[in-house]
Amino acid sequence: MTRSRTAAPASPRIALAERVVAAMSWVWLIVGLVVNQIAQSAAHANSQAILLTTLTIFFPMLLVRLGLAIRLYPGRRAALLMLLAAIAAWALGSMSVNAQSATGRPHFPAPGEWLFLLSYLGMAGYLMRDVDRRQLRATRGWLDIAVICGGTSCLASLLLVTPIQLASGQQGVPLLLALIYPLADLVLALAVLGQALLDLRSDLRKSLMLGIAFTLLACADSGFTLQASARTYDFGNASNALWGGAFALLVAAACRPDRTVIRALPKTPGTAILLSAGAAATAVLLIRPDEALAYYTLPPAILTMVTVAWRMGLALRDANRATEAFALSQTDDLTKLPNRRAVRVRLEDGLPQGRPLSLMLLDLDGFKEINDALGHQVGDTVLRMVAVRMREATGPHDLVARLGGDEFALILGTRDELVLMETAHRVLRELGKPIVVDGIEICPSGSIGITIAQPDDADSGEMLRRADVAMYQAKNTSMGAALYDSELDEFSRSRLQLAEELRKGIADGQIEVWYQPQLDVATMEISGLEALVRWRHPVQGVISPVSFLPAARRAGLMAALSETIARQAVQDHRRHLRAGLNLRVAINCAPTELLGHAFLPQLYAAIKESDVPSEGLVLEVTEDSFLSDPHRTRDVLLDLRSHGVQVSIDDYGTGFSSLTYLRNLPVQELKIDRSLVRNVAVDNRSRMIVGSTIQLAHALDMRIVAEGVENAADLAALVAMGIDTVQGYHVARPMPASDIEGWVRSWRSDAAEMMMLG
Repeated sequence: MTRSRTAAPASPRIALAERVVAAMSWVWLIVGLVVNQIAQSAAHANSQAILLTTLTIFFPMLLVRLGLAIRLYPGRRAALLMLLAAIAAWALGSMSVNAQSATGRPHFPAPGEWLFLLSYLGMAGYLMRDVDRRQLRATRGWLDIAVICGGTSCLASLLLVTPIQLASGQQGVPLLLALIYPLADLVLALAVLGQALLDLRSDLRKSLMLGIAFTLLACADSGFTLQASARTYDFGNASNALWGGAFALLVAAACRPDRTVIRALPKTPGTAILLSAGAAATAVLLIRPDEALAYYTLPPAILTMVTVAWRMGLALRDANRATEAFALSQTDDLTKLPNRRAVRVRLEDGLPQGRPLSLMLLDLDGFKEINDALGHQVGDTVLRMVAVRMREATGPHDLVARLGGDEFALILGTRDELVLMETAHRVLRELGKPIVVDGIEICPSGSIGITIAQPDDADSGEMLRRADVAMYQAKNTSMGAALYDSELDEFSRSRLQLAEELRKGIADGQIEVWYQPQLDVATMEISGLEALVRWRHPVQGVISPVSFLPAARRAGLMAALSETIARQAVQDHRRHLRAGLNLRVAINCAPTELLGHAFLPQLYAAIKESDVPSEGLVLEVTEDSFLSDPHRTRDVLLDLRSHGVQVSIDDYGTGFSSLTYLRNLPVQELKIDRSLVRNVAVDNRSRMIVGSTIQLAHALDMRIVAEGVENAADLAALVAMGIDTVQGYHVARPMPASDIEGWVRSWRSDAAEMMMLG
């Protein structure tokens, strides 16, 4: 227990120590450079000694800081150890060169120069390892390092070695070494930039620090290259400051905390670096500028060509594997037919080109029973045989695929509906031939849905959906094959769009309630109004409920729509009462809303909010409500009566009418459907049904209303039979709420004039 308590704060202590060492390293670098500058102005030997002393303290501080970072971030141990080795190699090389400079001017390249080259290999390895998103294959990363180093050497020999050799008279290793450092610095800086662009590095500040560090190294090494002609190590404080600042900044970037948040997915690098390095190596092998220089330029070129070839070989192998995997990803394992992915690829390749294209979906009938009765092994055999039959029934250019389960697809390059239907029935006939599996004869059958590519089809998903709808149409009608019919598609794009527009229309107040007057035939007075919904669409104008109510039901908008209608009807009823129009208002209610638990409380709340008498409201319900849940319906109707709302049975005579609910339920009104009222003056059967219904309603003390009265003959026949109330185009068409008051007053005025004339 004691050990765990003392070990817990170790990480904060290490972090604090790392910050202290970081501050001390920067301070020591600045102090050392200042003292060295003062010493240079006094005595050259003293300055070399001071610089050597600075290096023996400055670089160990950097190494200590890296060691502390290794303790803090064990997951980055390998990368930080590479950088630590690189800094150590550079420090040993610098100390070796400066120690020789303290006793004299060593000639370039000194023995410690090879430590600088090792340092660059370590820094390159650090950059490849210390990334936020690792490459999947480390071998490719190391080959990339070799390609970059080799390509840089070849580029240096082509662009800089020969011109500078001619200008300075130098050649061989000294010139190549003097030039390779700044080029390597720039390549490493560009590598940091590339990693950041490929999203392998998510810490932008760290990337910036690394890029600045390698840029400072490039500036210092460029000065070194310019002095290489003297073959000595004679540098001022500016170069020393650049080197020291670069390494301090490099170590500071390496010691930044880990980034665990993923902000972007890593990208796949291209082949530009490989091609560039290969081109540089090829140019060196072809040109070979000098026999003496060839000993130093040809080996890097040959090494670069070998690594490029190796790397390209790995890339080619990956491409072949990817191609093979892609082919397997588009093949069904069981039938060896193309799969759903292949179907999507074929459709999405053909749709943008506008070529004739059609899709069929086939679903086997009763395949589940085959699996359940005979086992999955027999079912798999049946599917393989079905695949063979389908290929035999189609042309060589048609694509036959298995989408999954017992569902297959066919893609044909035609829009001819006759050809498509002939092909579908040919496939069905071929499938209908007997198949013998384990001694059992099976005759498969199926249903095929067909759709034709449309100019506005953006992707394969819409075609697959339409073909699926057509397939279910074929299955439900037992037609075998069916072309897609948008009129039978409950989920077509236009209908889905209509539903979304309706949802927005309800929220934006586009729903209106219109009213159709009801006439009391005994007094010839307007006694009531039926509330009818209209949608004032911002583009299409006023839309009839026939056009949008089915979409509202499918989209689950009936509850919101019913609440909107009821609230508007109650508010209009209040305005009519205040204007002196005491008219009943009939509101239609679907069975789902009537038997639900939301609509009636909303209706009661609207009545209470508007402060209108509930006796002036009539809720029209259909006979479906009684059939779906009689007990719940009875409770709801009793609740309505307890709140004073009247109940009317709408569309009476169109369903399975029962006298039982007329006797037991609190119903105040029957409304005869327009199909019985139409032509009641000339149709004896309709007249007998309507007449008996009127007598029944009066016997049960109910008011009876006839809707759909469209001519004077039918009105006269209904009056003769004793109808109470009528409504229809012969009386008035539905009209907006704002027109009701004027129309009713005009009716009353006309009726008064007729009575005076009479």
